[in-house]
Amino acid sequence: MDKWKTLSTEYVHKSPFGNIRKDSCELPNGLVINDYYVNEYSDWVNCVVITKDNEIVLVEQYRYAGQDFFLEVPAGKREGDETHEEGVIRELREETGYTSLRKPMFLGEFMVNPATQNNKIKTYLIVEAYKAFEQDLDDTEEMKVELYDFNSFGDLIMNNKINTQLFTVTAYFMAKNYIETIGV
Repeated sequence: MDKWKTLSTEYVHKSPFGNIRKDSCELPNGLVINDYYVNEYSDWVNCVVITKDNEIVLVEQYRYAGQDFFLEVPAGKREGDETHEEGVIRELREETGYTSLRKPMFLGEFMVNPATQNNKIKTYLIVEAYKAFEQDLDDTEEMKVELYDFNSFGDLIMNNKINTQLFTVTAYFMAKNYIETIGV
């Protein structure tokens, strides 16, 4: 197989949240797609956070495109020149008020949706977390912190007992596998 060739690019929209790019692409078989849209976003970080009492720390928030409230692992994008680890620690503190004396453990890096998006998500595991701060949310954020038993959270996912999104599902099962095979 061969890669597609980019014939031209134009930006349809640019904002601090992301850009929409329209490309003209030539496929290896010669077919040309004149309006292939790509969503450009910054890379994201997220973390599975487990307290000393073996509870997973989650945030519940309204997601406009999904038109509902979703239970999610803390997540966001890096700011300035901070490292991915610094970004995930900052996001955790801002969104939940939790922190840990232990260093985040890197679980993996994956493309979010390579069909239409150019960004990746880096997933971390943070253990022995404890609440040390109040939330420090942006004006566009409203979140409620929720704690669930870490070991039984997978059953809630598998039995559709909670409203969540794929990043949380993937991160949870990656963390569960990491703990079972490597330990913390």
